[in-house]
Order: sequence, then C-alpha cells, then structure tokens
Amino acid sequence: MNCTLVAPDYATIKQRQQAAWASGDYAVVGATLQIVGETLAEVVDLPSGSKVLDVAAGNGNATLAFARRGCDVVSTDYVPALLDRARRRAAAEGYDIAFREADAEALPFADRSFDAVVSTFGVMFAPNQAEAAAELVRVCRPGGRIGLANWTPDSFIGQLFKTIGKHVPPPAGVNSPALWGSSDWIEKTFSARARSIAIEHRNFVFRYRSPEHFVDVFRTFYGPVHKTFLALDRAGQAELERDLLATIARFDTARDGSARVASEYAEIVIARDL
Repeated sequence: MNCTLVAPDYATIKQRQQAAWASGDYAVVGATLQIVGETLAEVVDLPSGSKVLDVAAGNGNATLAFARRGCDVVSTDYVPALLDRARRRAAAEGYDIAFREADAEALPFADRSFDAVVSTFGVMFAPNQAEAAAELVRVCRPGGRIGLANWTPDSFIGQLFKTIGKHVPPPAGVNSPALWGSSDWIEKTFSARARSIAIEHRNFVFRYRSPEHFVDVFRTFYGPVHKTFLALDRAGQAELERDLLATIARFDTARDGSARVASEYAEIVIARDL
C-alpha cells in the first residue's frame, strides 16, 4: 500500500493563524514582553544608523528597542491591527519608523537589504519554518546579524501550546513553533549560512494577580488561547481552564496567591556568512 504524504495547506493555515492573532488584543500581553526586545537589542549590539528589519513584529517591542538605539527600522507583520498599535507607540515616542504589512515567508524586500533582521516571539509562528528561516537569511546582508528570541520546547509557553493542542489539535504536518527555541534545530537550519551562532537561554517572568487572572487575561487577549476557548463548548472550556491552571501551577513560584511564572526562551544571534 502506498502512503503519500500531503504537504500542509500553508495558505489556509496562515489565514487561520492571522485570524487568531487578530482576535483578542495581543498587544495587552505583548507590551509586557518589552524587556525581551531591549535585551535582544543590547546583545545584537548594532552601530547607530544600522538598517534593521523586524519580522512578525507584533505590537513593536523589538522595533522600538532598536529605534531607541539609533537604528533605521522597518517593522513588519501580517496583522494590520498589531502594526497600528506599534505605529501609535512609535509616534508617541517620536520615532520615524516604516511599517509594512508582510508575510514572514515571503518578505517584500530585495536580497541583502538589511544590516540586521530580528524577531521576538514572532517568526517562530510561521507555519512553513524552512521558508521563513530562508527569508531571514536572504534579506540580511553578508556579514550582518539575525537576532531572535524564541520560546523553548520545555518552557511554560511551549507547554501552554501543548496544552491547548490537546483540546484543539494543530494542523497536520505543521511543526511546533517551539522548534525555533531548540538549539539543535537552529544550528541545523542556519549553520550553512552562518559564521557563528550564539545562543543564550534566558527567562521571562509573567506576573499576574492570581493564576485565575493569568488565565482570564490569556483567554481574553492572547489570540491562540482566545480562539481555542471559542472553538469549545462550555464543558470543553471548563476542562481547558483546568488544564491551563495545572500548567501554570507547574511553573508558578509565587507563594502569596499571585502568579509568578518564568518561561524560558532562547536569545539567538546569528552572524551571517560573508
């Protein structure tokens, strides 16, 4: 019997992903992650005036971090509402930043256009991971840098996605976004076009008033969790809430009734080959 593997329908998957990230209001959660963009900008360590592309920029954390260091930034995402949030943040701080709607798997820029290409918890969610990785390399100039912050497979967020995947399975044939936080996958994917790859594991700490508050914020504002709840009936929603609270409990170090949940991520700097 012949078994033919059918390639995922990436176009349909991206449409559904786009709808998920546009639902809720990711910026409410995203803004809490600003320190990750600042830390990445420090470690990428570009001279003022460098041309930077922020891929899957969301509400603009890395965009603003690099702009604050004198870089000329182009900020892209495939969710217009998130770009609007980032645009308003940039205007409030007086930065002249270019914003452009763009697909991370087909960036609308010429080869070798940027001194650095960066993404914080963004490009990792592109369903065609090989294509997205190739695009980062393509638009980065030889000798330039690719800077990434990606949740690791065993992190809290990595486990959160496993938890929601038990209730609403991900599309067949699509790998976990947390692969982008795997050192082995990064080395395998980028080493052929890199002079060096530096990976540092850090923690971001989510802080909420209680575990229940944590779940409430994510089910209201964080697109993938928001959409998962909407896909379930009342009994399914109650079961998902219990599973999310159990996942939080595994990582929660607070002892006063609040939630203090550390999630590991990989901070990655790739020096592109010459």
